[in-house]
Amino acid sequence: MDSHRAVFLGTDCGATTSKTGGVWADGGVISRKLLQSSTKATSGTDAVVAGWVQGVRGFLMENKISWDQVSGAGLAIPGPYEGYGVLGRSANLPPEFEGWNFHKDYGTALDAAAGRHIPLVVGNDGRCGGIAEAQLARGDARAAVLMVAPGSGLGCAFIDANGLALEGDTLAGMECAHMPLPLHLLGARPLPCGCGRTWGCAEVYTTLSGLRFILEDHLVRFPDHELNTQKIDTREKVLSLRTRAQQGDALAKDVFDFQAKALGLHIASLSMALDPSFVVVGGGLMDPGATSEEFRERYLKVVRDTAFHYLWPTQRTRIKFVAAALGELSQAIGAALMARNSAKAKA
Repeated sequence: MDSHRAVFLGTDCGATTSKTGGVWADGGVISRKLLQSSTKATSGTDAVVAGWVQGVRGFLMENKISWDQVSGAGLAIPGPYEGYGVLGRSANLPPEFEGWNFHKDYGTALDAAAGRHIPLVVGNDGRCGGIAEAQLARGDARAAVLMVAPGSGLGCAFIDANGLALEGDTLAGMECAHMPLPLHLLGARPLPCGCGRTWGCAEVYTTLSGLRFILEDHLVRFPDHELNTQKIDTREKVLSLRTRAQQGDALAKDVFDFQAKALGLHIASLSMALDPSFVVVGGGLMDPGATSEEFRERYLKVVRDTAFHYLWPTQRTRIKFVAAALGELSQAIGAALMARNSAKAKA
């Protein structure tokens, strides 16, 4: 490894875990090995920042990179925001984090760790994931990319044909997780979202955040299922669903088919407005390290078939649905690319 090559770091702050990644100055990914740790959000903002710095130190050590090589850093974090680098009321982070200037705190911590100033840029986690996956999905083609990444929450991004992310005037652009779904097409009831809305936020029907409600509704239809009688808490039941689905459990497969249909409807709505050439589906359910090929193919097929029914005829032949290639690292890699792009723009 060339010890003099410049690198850009990326940190992804998830609701439960934080990941670290990086790219070289030419945009090449340094490593696809997943390095993650607990976000420790319940311990306060200082603990979260300390964890981010610890993740960076581990990444540098793992890849034999020195602080002298670091030319910039990016942070991907769930929105919405009150302003650049200042958190609003997030559905995925503690309510007491509202108003937190994470840009200032993380920037100060990085500077202290490096012993010099490290330029830091910040952005929406879904948008960062889109930046990384769009680069891989379209290759040399000049095409727009829509990315949706269900995990703890729903990351969404739109990257235009010029490679620029839609952000909006207050960085709240593409906060599509909290757009309402057509619940009548799902046969679903309005569920409460962590953002405070009860109008059917897409995030609740497509991600881990609402899975407990979806499971409750499905258990009514499967009265003889063992989860109706098992003496374990709801969280354990929810976390068992992915494994059960991959083992052929009918209820679990039905739950993920429901989530895939919900995501497909959301993609159709977004495609009406944005008209992409590629739709990248990411998140933990599409991660080869976490799910089987059979599971991923089934999930993506339901997503695609549901969306296709509502697309314009020309879109049905043109839009390509692809699985994300970077798995749970997409947002960290995207944050690093965001830092690299920012440095290039200032050069």
